[in-house]
Amino acid sequence: MSEDVTFRVFRGEPDNDDDPFGEMVDYTVEMDEGMVVLDVIHKIQSEHASDLACRWNCKAGKCGSCSAEVNGIARLMCMTRMEDIMAETPNGKPVVIKPMQAFPLTKDLVTDTSWAYQMNKKMVPINGPEDLDWEFKQEEADRIQEFRACIECMLCVNTCHVLREHQKFDEFAGPRFFVRLAGLEMHPLDTESRIPEIKDDFGLGYCNITKCCTEVCPAGINITDNAIIPLKERVVTEYYDPLALIARKLGLRE
Repeated sequence: MSEDVTFRVFRGEPDNDDDPFGEMVDYTVEMDEGMVVLDVIHKIQSEHASDLACRWNCKAGKCGSCSAEVNGIARLMCMTRMEDIMAETPNGKPVVIKPMQAFPLTKDLVTDTSWAYQMNKKMVPINGPEDLDWEFKQEEADRIQEFRACIECMLCVNTCHVLREHQKFDEFAGPRFFVRLAGLEMHPLDTESRIPEIKDDFGLGYCNITKCCTEVCPAGINITDNAIIPLKERVVTEYYDPLALIARKLGLRE
């Protein structure tokens, strides 16, 4: 791939009084074979705009740092190959790169995701046996192993309409943390009950399972089917299942 390609990159920062909303700036970059979008950003920094801000670390799809929107889709820039981007970009049109839109802007392609650290502190950890010699079946381990693949890139959060469009950050845990809650709730030795908090404090009812979070997950986690829907089923059983309510009144279950 040896051709010049135009990239339209967002530039701006919230405390810039001259241009508080930022602007889209075009850069023409000569493509090299095998490039990913993050390579392009580094080349723009090297050849055109040394002050272009971009967060990245591992360049291997494991740290979740280089999240952005490329041609309107939330992606990891280090795992997005330019040959795929060129195939989907109409001839003569620039490749558009923007920061994640759900989070406050820091500068250029960098956003403030500190909300995630605060939400993480609200998660009650596993409450299991004090004996560390745990034993449980392999299928029980397999069920929650998928959730451990999360790299906290926040692409699912950026795509979730409850957070992106309605800004329910104070009322809704979002797909990333429903994945964590599912892993805690499904742990075979965990004895903690988080269902009341999942229903009321973490706002699970806001999710209408559109699966947009699952579609953008770079780790391939089936967020909707394997995490969110099982949590919804547990909430229904706890609060709305008539048989469960009768059993609770009769003292047959706590």
